[in-house]
Amino acid sequence: MKTLLLTGFVPFLDHKLNPTEEIVNELNGKTIGNYVVEGRVLSVDFNKSGNELIEHYEAVKPDVVISLGLAGGRHCITPERIAINCNDGVKDNTGRTPQDEKVVEGGPDGYFSTLPIRRFVDRLKEEQLPAKISNTAGTYLCNNVMYTMLHYSHLMDKDVRSGFIHIPASHELATLNSRLPSWSHHDLIRAMTVMIEALDE
Repeated sequence: MKTLLLTGFVPFLDHKLNPTEEIVNELNGKTIGNYVVEGRVLSVDFNKSGNELIEHYEAVKPDVVISLGLAGGRHCITPERIAINCNDGVKDNTGRTPQDEKVVEGGPDGYFSTLPIRRFVDRLKEEQLPAKISNTAGTYLCNNVMYTMLHYSHLMDKDVRSGFIHIPASHELATLNSRLPSWSHHDLIRAMTVMIEALDE
């Protein structure tokens, strides 16, 4: 049996909850396909989140790392193609607002996901779950942790597949902000199950 490190984030900005945290906590300890899921929740902190992910990786020693993030406003599951070496955007949970900063000084401009993102999208669509590949993980914490993990695995020559997947808001979150398109928690869990099962196809 293989191990999957699955991460989400605590609530951030004006969101009262984060569906990625709920998904990670529910799937923690479950066996899906060929993988035992180790779920961990990251802070929303430019100074800490990437290091937290690396610490969890070293503690768990997983075969695959999938990080999840909320993309309020997106209507489908969007595996990310690339992470860029840039921190920028709105404030994190500590109030920090980086501008045009490097995630890693001297690091490459970008890293491509090593997850089978096309297969993820194809399998989700087969299950009537809307999905498409995204070509930008933004410049917020989602991009930060994706870049950090890919850079670490490259630098340390780790044999691990890793990447990032953005998910829509849950219905629960959308009841607090009616402008957000949303999915049921059941379908978000189903989507994650489909993608994990597709890892070794």
